[in-house]
Amino acid sequence: MTNRAVIHTDKAPEAIGTYSQAVKVDNTVYLSGQIPLNPETMELVDGGFEAQAEQVFKNLAAVCEAANGSLNHIVKLNLYLTDLANFTVVNEVMARHFRQPFPARAAVGINQLPKGALFEAEGVMVL
Repeated sequence: MTNRAVIHTDKAPEAIGTYSQAVKVDNTVYLSGQIPLNPETMELVDGGFEAQAEQVFKNLAAVCEAANGSLNHIVKLNLYLTDLANFTVVNEVMARHFRQPFPARAAVGINQLPKGALFEAEGVMVL
C-alpha cells in the first residue's frame, strides 16, 4: 500500500472547494491549483497580472515547503491564463522563482478562473 498524506499549510490559501492543497503519495506531491489569494484575507491581490502571478508562486511555494520541498522540486507545472498576452510576463515571474532545469510545463488560455483571478498554476513535485 502506498504512503498517502494530505499536505496543508496556513501560509497558503485555504481550499475554497472539496480538495486538499496537496496530496503526497510516496515521494510525489500533487499540488492543487493556486490562484492569487492572499492567505490571510482570502482576497485576490491587487496590482494586475504580474502581482497575481507573484502571489500564485508564493502560494505554491508555501505548499511545497509544507511538503518539505520547494518550487524547484516541481517536475510538471500547468499554467492557466485568462489572457495569453500575459505569457511573456508569466515567463519573467517564473524566472524569479525557479532555477534551471525548469519543470516541464503547459500554458493554457482559458475563459475564466475562480473569484475572477487572471492566473492559476498547479503541478507535480518529486522529492
